[in-house]
Amino acid sequence: MPRTIWSGAISFGLVTVPIHVVSATEDHSIHFHRVHLEDMARVRTRKVCELEDREVATSEIGKGYELSKTQVIPISDEELRDLPLPTAKAIEIVAFMPWESIDPIRIGDGYYLTPDGQVAAKPYKLLRHALERSSRVAVARYAWSGRERLGLLRVRGEAIVLHAMRWPDEIRDPSELTPPPVELSDEEIDGALALMDTMTRDDLEGEEFRDTYTEAVAELIEAKREHRELPVAPEPAADSGQLVDLMAALQQSVSKAKDARGENAEHADVHEMPKKRAAKKQPAKKTARKPRKSA
Repeated sequence: MPRTIWSGAISFGLVTVPIHVVSATEDHSIHFHRVHLEDMARVRTRKVCELEDREVATSEIGKGYELSKTQVIPISDEELRDLPLPTAKAIEIVAFMPWESIDPIRIGDGYYLTPDGQVAAKPYKLLRHALERSSRVAVARYAWSGRERLGLLRVRGEAIVLHAMRWPDEIRDPSELTPPPVELSDEEIDGALALMDTMTRDDLEGEEFRDTYTEAVAELIEAKREHRELPVAPEPAADSGQLVDLMAALQQSVSKAKDARGENAEHADVHEMPKKRAAKKQPAKKTARKPRKSA
């Protein structure tokens, strides 16, 4: 059972659901220490007071808000914990919305909410069933780690999941990143849709969804431990430096995707590109020979 990150309650109108919050994900990445390459000893970060020029213990360190270079306001964890906020002890549901109306860019890390004891089991199950039958998600407010946050509650299996959400003013406007205007033909759009059809999946299981980077790092570490030859990355394909024919690239991509999935060419056809006529070669101009100089 993963450790509890936070304990409180879900506030659903006048219904209160005591819950524990646990992480819904695991990190399987390979982590490295910082070392001194000369002797492989660990290199650690020391916390040093700038005025006293000495290392300080964790018990001597707190939070401070800098008003100016000469004035810092100390703020304790207890003061933050006792802020007069209704969300300080509860995840307060404020609205329900269709899942499709939530912009995915606003959704962050996920956490499982588990009922805190037998008393919480019935209201927890009630909220889970209500979310499932309504096909909606709940939008809530809660306070963690010294700040109030927006969250999203949804059903996953038999559990309720809380996703951290970003506030509207935390999302940057993408309009300045809009590409320059270009013309697309209907054939090119149909080709892209055909490629999407051949790449459509019902799940995310299979070789394509393995973490090959972590596997490669593990192989690198094992090869160095056993003093074997290190794995070599394949050479990248040579760049011709020419502009890509978009329709030809789509056609080749569709064919490659079908071959990879063992499909025939009966579905998601792309219109054949008209054959280009070979340009007529102009006869080379003859250059007049210069007379040889006499010796």
